[in-house]
Amino acid sequence: MAIIITDECINCGACEPECPNNAIYEGGIEWSIADGTTITGTYMLEGDVEVEAQAKQAPVSDEFYFIVPDKCTECVGFHEEPQCAAVCPVDCCVPDPDRSETEEILLARKERLHL
Repeated sequence: MAIIITDECINCGACEPECPNNAIYEGGIEWSIADGTTITGTYMLEGDVEVEAQAKQAPVSDEFYFIVPDKCTECVGFHEEPQCAAVCPVDCCVPDPDRSETEEILLARKERLHL
């Protein structure tokens, strides 16, 4: 499952530089699938939504840091544990209860993001 940042976030920013997929953004910031990845051309987001890799997408949250689920791999293939959760001083980086993803799915996402 992807990691989410709860509304208990204090906007410290400790998590953002730790993400190997550049999946974490400050509240209100637009994101693209190409940010911090090797993706070019078009990319299929969750829900069969095709986007241009460089196209800016709406922020997931305007109030606090957020994680783009289509870029989160829970650090599988990079680290033993999600680095955002490891550095969060208020423990607000938690597994998303609405997303159950296997290690195989997370590894496949990592491979797509980092060709």
